[in-house]
Amino acid sequence: MRSHGVDTTGAGVREPEQPGLLIPWARRYNLLVTVIFGGRRGALNTTLMAASGVRPGDRVLDIGCGPGVFAGRLAEAVGPGGRVVGVDPSAPMVAYATRHAGRAANCRFVRGAAQSLDLPDGEFDVVTSTFAMHHIAEAHRETALAQMYRVLRPGGRLLVADAFPTGPVAPRVTRAMAGMMAHGTAHGKVTEDPMSAADVRQYAETLRSVGFTEPRYADVRPWTRYLLAERPAA
Repeated sequence: MRSHGVDTTGAGVREPEQPGLLIPWARRYNLLVTVIFGGRRGALNTTLMAASGVRPGDRVLDIGCGPGVFAGRLAEAVGPGGRVVGVDPSAPMVAYATRHAGRAANCRFVRGAAQSLDLPDGEFDVVTSTFAMHHIAEAHRETALAQMYRVLRPGGRLLVADAFPTGPVAPRVTRAMAGMMAHGTAHGKVTEDPMSAADVRQYAETLRSVGFTEPRYADVRPWTRYLLAERPAA
């Protein structure tokens, strides 16, 4: 089984199918992330990598990779014997990531949508998606999770992280960020409250229905909740 919608050159020749909310400004995004996380994004990435269980030699897919910062860290973790593929629907993000993190021999970036991955079945040991699920159109999130299951090998691990939607500050900041980054939606506006999709606990039933093991959850500062699930071993 293979789906289509990925431009493997990263050149933007083919549009991803209904990608959802696109973020085209890599430098602005990096600046906003620095402000929002108060300089703690590096420590957060370290925590999320450890939680994913990524090991030297692993094959990792990072969905919604944005400017490639997390994918670059993953490439360091898997070492020369492993490889990392970052996927993002935004051509400017893929180009930026390729110029920066993509300089590592074991890391490459392709353009595509999470719900239509043109990648082989069972190709990856680990799939990660950080702060990206709420950018996927609601109608396509179940399909996106099913695609993550498909490309994982039996026994492979999934980590999905997103904003922890509680307290007075995080929801306002996330909504403001989504508004600033809105691109490719009707009239250039955000058509769905991003916080309505940010709590990863809502995906539990979908994860079970597509075949994942019972998801486990944890919160980590700042403002992050992640889930872990596995594709059962054959």
